[in-house]
Amino acid sequence: MAIIGIDLGGTKIAGALFDSSCNILDKEIQLLNGRKGEEVGDLVNFVISKLISNNRSYTIEGIGVCVPGIVYSKTDTVWAPNIPNWENYPLRNKIMSVLPNTDIKICIESDRTCYIMGEVWQGAAKSCNDAIYLAVGTGIGAGILLDGHIIHGANDIVGATGWMALQSPYKKEYIPVGCFEYYASGNGIAERAKDELKNNKRYSGVLTSKSIDEITSHDLFSIYDDGDEIAVKVIDKAIEMWGMGAANLVSLFNPEKVIFGGGVFGPAVRFIERIYEEACKWGQPISMKQVKFSPSKVKGFAALVGAAYLVLKSE
Repeated sequence: MAIIGIDLGGTKIAGALFDSSCNILDKEIQLLNGRKGEEVGDLVNFVISKLISNNRSYTIEGIGVCVPGIVYSKTDTVWAPNIPNWENYPLRNKIMSVLPNTDIKICIESDRTCYIMGEVWQGAAKSCNDAIYLAVGTGIGAGILLDGHIIHGANDIVGATGWMALQSPYKKEYIPVGCFEYYASGNGIAERAKDELKNNKRYSGVLTSKSIDEITSHDLFSIYDDGDEIAVKVIDKAIEMWGMGAANLVSLFNPEKVIFGGGVFGPAVRFIERIYEEACKWGQPISMKQVKFSPSKVKGFAALVGAAYLVLKSE
């Protein structure tokens, strides 16, 4: 018996064949190379078909797919903002068209759901019934496991934590990304640094040696320990926001663990203790004493592992 996991990203599709112990038996990676709409669906099917045809000695029990967006359970369609023409794409039907038989399960979930499932199966949330994966990359989202169940909400948009209201007064700049993301996502950190550079005419630090349009959050992390004034100001604000956001999640859901992952954690993993200290100022005090803040253990493979685990979890 084997399971196929598919991690559909903004630039590539990663597929892997797993056994029930999470050993990877085979892999397949394909770049999107500007594909859109039906072309991306065809490429998903190509990856699945290749994994099946190259491993005919295994019986495929199911296919789990991680989508970078929203999976609409009521219509069996998906929305992926980074893939053109995937506003309501019928991904399940597309995959079914290439399967050798109808007994193969198909489980499709959002990336944040797959992140927490990956940690439950092989990472920091093993044996947890209540855990939250806070994914901080280009944006911010949360996968939430509550009483052993993934929660989705009325329209499958649970976990859009980038829109947490953490700062007043309200700014129109929050409209496209939300308050939390504005300050504490990877893009948000880079953009706030650019604002500081434009407004701080006295600054003469390392960032002046780089084109302002090329500045990334990783540039800020690399000079933070040197005491660079812009890096310290922007990242300290992000730490405050991560603490406040995590505190709200702990107070609402009373998890055993909050797991920090995504591209920013990464370099921000060294701040988790400080984030916890900040969260303790804001969160429900009993819950804050009981919860543990942890870095992702599955890291870059969380989505792929979590996608495969969807099939086992569905039994």
